[in-house]
Amino acid sequence: MEVGFLGLGIMGKAMATNLLRHGFRVTVWNRTLAKCQELAALGATVGETPASVVSKCRYTIAMLSDPSAALSVVFDKDGVLEQIGSGKGYVDMSTVDAATSTKISEAVKQKGGAFLEAPVSGSKKPAEDGQLVILAAGDKSFFLGEIGNGAKMKLVVNMVMGSMMNSLSEGLCLADKSGLSPQTLLDVLDLGAIANPMFKLKGPTMLQGSYSPAFPLKHQQKDMRLALALGDENAVAMPVSAAANEAFKKARSLGLGDQDFSAVYEVVKGAGGSGSGQP
Repeated sequence: MEVGFLGLGIMGKAMATNLLRHGFRVTVWNRTLAKCQELAALGATVGETPASVVSKCRYTIAMLSDPSAALSVVFDKDGVLEQIGSGKGYVDMSTVDAATSTKISEAVKQKGGAFLEAPVSGSKKPAEDGQLVILAAGDKSFFLGEIGNGAKMKLVVNMVMGSMMNSLSEGLCLADKSGLSPQTLLDVLDLGAIANPMFKLKGPTMLQGSYSPAFPLKHQQKDMRLALALGDENAVAMPVSAAANEAFKKARSLGLGDQDFSAVYEVVKGAGGSGSGQP
């Protein structure tokens, strides 16, 4: 089967690579075409535009950075809408707000195409291992219901994740300032009821000051912003998430946006007086 793939960032590259490894013929496109060459070396065909990819493939998957990019790929000149139609499907796996997902869905369906909203929970390593959790919604899906629910669920999940990362950062700083070993804190957390894969994976690298991006901090902050907007729409007070968002915004202002989202630890350390706020 010929599958199209739009967007070859950290996640898209890993996902498209897995499709190739599992025997699919894949045509790829990325706004920066140079990013397509590594996939081409693995056997992918490179499409010149999103429209050309959709024209060639029955199903096209998109994994884009934010709502603006997701809309641009669909609605701009040489975009998805120019070639989508009956017998073709568009699967948007980007993390966007529900309004963006709904707008894309309506446009695709108006052209006669099928649409599936399918944001993923997971970062670089799960993407490489083919272990992402897909939060699907659409006509053929009964997991979350109508279009928009997948986007909302992903924002809630990432909001919780961002708040947890800030809490872990504060805990590591407090342990250190109190004369305790931050590594021992990680060991204790891993034995208790709040043990989780994120603390186990990120904690040691945070203590090393290593922030190789599995999930870039700028994208985490974008998701916090969208989740807070969802809270506004539904009159839900979210003071913890709002505070976490401010920490991620501060990290972006310090030039940490392209680092892993765990680099917010540097901001917390700086606020506590134990560091400069720089990695």
